[in-house]
Amino acid sequence: MALSPLEPVDIETEVINDLAEEQPLKTYALDFDNGVLGGYVDGLDSIKQFIVKAIKTARFRFVIYDDDYGCELDDLIGSSATLDLLETEIPRVIEEALIYDDRIDDVYDFELTREGDRLYVSFYVEINDEIIPMEVTI
Repeated sequence: MALSPLEPVDIETEVINDLAEEQPLKTYALDFDNGVLGGYVDGLDSIKQFIVKAIKTARFRFVIYDDDYGCELDDLIGSSATLDLLETEIPRVIEEALIYDDRIDDVYDFELTREGDRLYVSFYVEINDEIIPMEVTI
């Protein structure tokens, strides 16, 4: 069989599935509170780390990331938005920051708690029929 761009090539589904097998999720471990990088995390821990990093990274501000990565929380937090507005907008921007990732199926059940000048956001992330409880400090 000649390989020509004009002739269709049959690629069996098995070959495609073998190539598309899930890759390991191993990545560097980040300590967000202290700004320390060290060690490795894998599996659900790496997804949790991605969630926190995606939420804490401002969208559209860093050239290294594409326009899908990051969150628009900075625009809300620095404004004089009421708590009612924050309760509707924060879940929306967090969901937009996470749902584009193919591993994440759903983000839901947001709860906001304010203590002094800190805002705690808790929610659930569904990944492959597994539910991950998350809490992020804003």
